[in-house]
Amino acid sequence: MKDQRAYYEDWDALYGTWDTWKQDLLKANATQYVYQMTLNGCRLGFYEPLRNALTQAIYMDGNVQSFGINIFSGAASGILGAAAGSPFFLVKTRLQSYSPFLPVGTQHHYKNAADGMRQIYTGEGIKGLYRGVGPAMVRTGFGSSVQLPTYFFAKRRLVKHFGMEEGMPLHIASSTASGFVVCCVMHPPDTVMSRMYNQTGNLYSSAFDCLYRTVKTEGLLAVYKGYFAHLARILPHTVRHFTSQESSLNPWLTVLRSSL
Repeated sequence: MKDQRAYYEDWDALYGTWDTWKQDLLKANATQYVYQMTLNGCRLGFYEPLRNALTQAIYMDGNVQSFGINIFSGAASGILGAAAGSPFFLVKTRLQSYSPFLPVGTQHHYKNAADGMRQIYTGEGIKGLYRGVGPAMVRTGFGSSVQLPTYFFAKRRLVKHFGMEEGMPLHIASSTASGFVVCCVMHPPDTVMSRMYNQTGNLYSSAFDCLYRTVKTEGLLAVYKGYFAHLARILPHTVRHFTSQESSLNPWLTVLRSSL
């Protein structure tokens, strides 16, 4: 049977869209900026108030550091950010997936992000704008809950077993390890989220239905399709995030360092 796939590997997908890269790869930049500002604004903005409120309620002291509370607060703030930014990620995904030259999967033709929002709202209402929000919340919650703990875990191990000293090399090595773990944890729900965002109608009844049907028809490794493309995005993002935070002596990381 002839293989019907349009792209075979991550680099093949990049090569296949090279001729129209301005339209296909960068067309959703504005939406991506809004999504990232919404997501990370919530992640960083809600983390400390949540952590402080929980430690105050449980330990009667907001300055107490608890590993479990820190993980929960990271996950909760990430979930809030994913919920707030989901409509923007939905439109971004559909804008980037559309190709008049080599269509792959369901195609949605939007002139721009505003037109995409208008078409989705007109055809499906508010519910349509929040299609796939469940997997998005799980994806970001997983990533946010493991990002900080794995960073500080790797950092302690590198100092203890390899004698690395505080500085840029240690920050880069620790954040690289964190980026790998984050990508491994986030990618399965990311695959489910992308498929639900890009569907037309109700191909999947829920996130679990999407996951079940994907694994059943394509195998377990199907949930890791596009892993290296995802890693190519999340690894530099994680390294840049932690190295810049450490370099600027962010009080948030300084306080957490002793507890994680």
